[in-house]
Amino acid sequence: MGDYKAFLTIPRKVAGYRPVHDRILDFGEVEQTLNEGDRRLQASRCMDCGVPFCNWACPLGNRPPEWNDAVYHGDFELAYRLLNATNDFPEFTGRVCPALCEKACVLNLTLHEPTTNRENEAAITEIAFRENYVRPVVPVRNGKSVAVIGAGPAGLAAANRLNRAGFAVTVFDKNEKAGGLLRFGIPNFKLNKTVIDRRIAVMEQEGVEFRYGVEVAPAALPEGFDAYVVATGTPQARDLPVPGRELRGVHFALELLSEQNRVLYGTEVAAKDRVTCKGKDVLVIGGGDTGSDCIGTAHRQGCRSVTQIEILPKLPAGPDDPANPWPNWPRTLRTSSSHEEGCTRRWNINTLRFLGEDGRLTGVEIQPIDWEPNPEGGRPKMVPAGEPEVIKAEIVLLAMGFLKPQLPEVPENVFFAGDVASGASLVVRAMASGHAAAKAVEAYLSDPKKQ
Repeated sequence: MGDYKAFLTIPRKVAGYRPVHDRILDFGEVEQTLNEGDRRLQASRCMDCGVPFCNWACPLGNRPPEWNDAVYHGDFELAYRLLNATNDFPEFTGRVCPALCEKACVLNLTLHEPTTNRENEAAITEIAFRENYVRPVVPVRNGKSVAVIGAGPAGLAAANRLNRAGFAVTVFDKNEKAGGLLRFGIPNFKLNKTVIDRRIAVMEQEGVEFRYGVEVAPAALPEGFDAYVVATGTPQARDLPVPGRELRGVHFALELLSEQNRVLYGTEVAAKDRVTCKGKDVLVIGGGDTGSDCIGTAHRQGCRSVTQIEILPKLPAGPDDPANPWPNWPRTLRTSSSHEEGCTRRWNINTLRFLGEDGRLTGVEIQPIDWEPNPEGGRPKMVPAGEPEVIKAEIVLLAMGFLKPQLPEVPENVFFAGDVASGASLVVRAMASGHAAAKAVEAYLSDPKKQ
């Protein structure tokens, strides 16, 4: 700990976002960066707590006190080595992680000004790539091979760990490029896809083989491998089967998000087939991160207006959450960069039906509701709390989460990782699950009985 009084004299400072009037004109990353001097000062605020709750809160077990101290002293190579020891892809989490570690920071408890771990993480990694600290390491092979099915964050983390352990790793993915939802779900304004390409190039130099455009079912795995990691995510989005669902203009969120990301790297999509919000009144159904991503994308496509509705109650403004006290993650209202760009947000709203003319969406009938305790226990009961009304909309984006797939029975050399095993969750949790699967594979293939 280089400066044990820094947290008393240096306030928290974040890089912030590009101005709204500027950022909605392109799909460049909205988040800015601090200069190296300010970044070192922010790292100095870390108190090197005797019990590092940040480490406890991070699914990957990141150790912020160690790499924050290295940043404070200007040793970014050491900072990257310490960070990369637990986090295979800090350039991803440094951009899209909600930073559970910061909510568990002691400075969050006392001042509500936690150390800027997430931004520090991103800065460390960008400097590491710039200064050539990220160098391919080709391990000694152990003669065994592993197939990883799915190139999302869980599959990539498992592949990276297994490759570093000496296994010959082949990654299969149904899409044309690696990344999973990192590439085809998260918009470029949060994660530029060149960041993914840069890391995949390193993995390929280290010996990981990628095979794209190959859809593999868990029940029909490719032959010839000693073990398998299935990390196919949660491909089935939750639908909303109300009258009018068949109308043109009602889409799953990923239809918009994945198509827009593909268009940005050059995929040709005919104008008549495009899912576009240009000049339209947009309704987003679902109040989570995916819904927020739809809002930002709609603005950049030139929408007329955006409304977001959520069936659940509005969360408290925070910063504290009595139901989940520190160091647990507080369930409080979150306002994203996309919300700041302009959006009408409403809670406790149920969707009754989609309205249209000549087969095309024109509006959505909704109704305010309340939630009451269920006398039989379990989930609260939804009850009407107002008269139905109509929201004008030419396009609806369903962002209500994903369904956990049913897992088939598989041989003992097949391991599941990420959202396919847990249901939809955070990128950082998917990566941690990939680590766990890699450890399980290594233990399985090291067992003399399996030789």
